[in-house]
Amino acid sequence: MKFKSLYISAFVAASFISCTESDFSDNYTDPSKVAETTVGKQFSGMFYTNRAYVLPSYDDYFVNHRINSNRFTQAIGWVNGENQYVPGSSANNNVWNNYYQTLAQYREIEKVFAGLSEAAAAEQRIYMIAAKAFIYDKTQKMIDIYGDIPFTKAGMLSQNGGDYNSSYAAYDDAEMLYTMMLDDLAAMADEMNTITVSSAVQLEFKTQDLINSGDLILWKKYINSLRIRMLSRVSGTSTFSARSNTEIGEILNNQGSYPVVTSNADNIKWDIYSLGTLLSATSFQSGLEDWNGNLAGKAILDHMLDNEDPRLTYVFEPGLEAEPGYFMGLDPLLNGSEQNEMVLSGTLTIYNRSTISRNQYFPGLLITAPEVQFFAAEYYLRNGQDAMAKASYESAVMQSVEFYQYLRNISNNGDSPEVVVPSGKDIDLYLSQESIAWTGASSMEGKLKLIAEQKWLHFNVIQPNESWSEMRRLDLVDLEFWVDQSNQQSLPPYRWIYPGSEQTYNTENYAVVQPEDKLGNKIFWDMN
Repeated sequence: MKFKSLYISAFVAASFISCTESDFSDNYTDPSKVAETTVGKQFSGMFYTNRAYVLPSYDDYFVNHRINSNRFTQAIGWVNGENQYVPGSSANNNVWNNYYQTLAQYREIEKVFAGLSEAAAAEQRIYMIAAKAFIYDKTQKMIDIYGDIPFTKAGMLSQNGGDYNSSYAAYDDAEMLYTMMLDDLAAMADEMNTITVSSAVQLEFKTQDLINSGDLILWKKYINSLRIRMLSRVSGTSTFSARSNTEIGEILNNQGSYPVVTSNADNIKWDIYSLGTLLSATSFQSGLEDWNGNLAGKAILDHMLDNEDPRLTYVFEPGLEAEPGYFMGLDPLLNGSEQNEMVLSGTLTIYNRSTISRNQYFPGLLITAPEVQFFAAEYYLRNGQDAMAKASYESAVMQSVEFYQYLRNISNNGDSPEVVVPSGKDIDLYLSQESIAWTGASSMEGKLKLIAEQKWLHFNVIQPNESWSEMRRLDLVDLEFWVDQSNQQSLPPYRWIYPGSEQTYNTENYAVVQPEDKLGNKIFWDMN
C-alpha cells in the first residue's frame, strides 16, 4: 500500500531558513514516529514539505511546467510533437503527491493544536490562521488544475490512528471547497484585526515563519489578496458573481481593515537568504533551461517587441548564437522539422538567465502586487469606475516593470548581456501607449483584453499556475496552437486528469468522479 494514495505525511521539517536538508532531517522526523512535537515545528515543516512548489525547482519547472502550463499559455516555444497536450504522468504524480504530503503536514498542525490547553491554543492561534491561509492558497491551485479533489477528510491517517482503511478520502465538490475557503478566509481577515500575539509567541513565530518572517501585517495582506484572487477567479459564475462583486468591493474600499498587497515591497514570497540550503543552487537553472525549456514563445516576445516594452531585456535575451540585439521567438504553427532547425541554430531568444533561471536569489512567489492591481482594475471596470480601473491598470504595469528590475538587481549571476535600463522617459512613453490603448478600447471586453495581456506578460514563466488559470478564465489573449491530429486531445486541455494512483488505491472514491475525469471538461469557474 503506497503512502501517496492515502495523502500521508512524508516528512516534518525544520524551523530555520539557514539550515541544510540534513539539519532538517536530523532534528525533525516523520510525525508518526515521534512522541512530541510543537505547533511551530509542524508549521515550518508544512512550508518545507512544499518548498519545491514555492521556490523555483527542477521538479516543478522541468517535470511540470516545461510540458504543461508554460506551453498552454505559450510563454515558451517548443518543437511540436505527438501527445503534447496531455499532461505527463510524472508531473501529475509529483504535483498530486506533494500537495497531499503538504496537506498531511497541515493536518498534523491541526492535531497538535487540538491537544493544547484552551489558554495555549489562544496564545498560538496565529499559527493556525497562517497555516490555513497557506494551505488554502495551495488548495486553490489544485482545484484550478483538477476540479473536485479530496480535502475535508484527506491527510488524516495520523488522526485516524494509522487506520489505512478509514483514511481513503472522498472527493469534495470544487464549488463547495471554494465556498468553504472564502468563508474561512473572510472570518480570518476579521480575526486578524483583533488577534493578540504575545511577545514570546511572536518571537517563535518570526523564526518558524518561512514566508513572512512573522510580519502580521503581511499575513493580513496575504489573506485579503488571496481572497481577491479567489473571488476574481469565480466571478463569472452565477453562484459567486454577486458575492465576488460585494466582497472585492468591501476589501478594496476598506484598506484599513482589509489591507492587500499594493506595492512590490509587500509581495508575498519566500526569500532566499543562504544559497543551496533549501534547494540545489542550480535547481531553477536546470528546471527551466534543460531541453530548451526556456525558449521564448513568438506571441509573447512579439508583443514586447512591437510595443517597445521596457521589461524586454530583463525578461528575454538573444539566443547564444544570435547577434546582439536580435530577438526571435519560436512560431508554434511551424512544422516540427522547421522548428527543430531553428532550435539547433541557437539563434532563438531565450528567457533571461541572469534575471530568472540563474538568479540564485530568485524568490518563491505566492502573490505579487501587479497581480492584485490587475484584479482591482477588473473589478473597477466591471463596476463602471473607468478612471479607477485605468489607474489600477497603469499602476500594475508600472509595478511589473519595477518588479523585473528588482529581480535583476538581486541576482548574483552575470551570464546574460547587460540589460537596457529604461529611462524615466521610456517608461512614461510605454505607460502613455497603454493609456491611449485603454482610452481607445471601444468596449469593456477590449479593456479586459488589455488587462489579460498584461497579466500574461507579467506572469510569463514566473507564475505559470496563475497564468494558465487566468488564460482559461478570461480567454482574451489571442493565441493559435498547432493541432495534434494524432491524438484525441488535439489542443491544450482545460484541466488535468487524476493520477493513476487514484484509480488503483482510492478506487471507490475515484469511481464517483471518473465520469467527469476528462481533459476536455472545464473547471467550474471557466465560463468560456
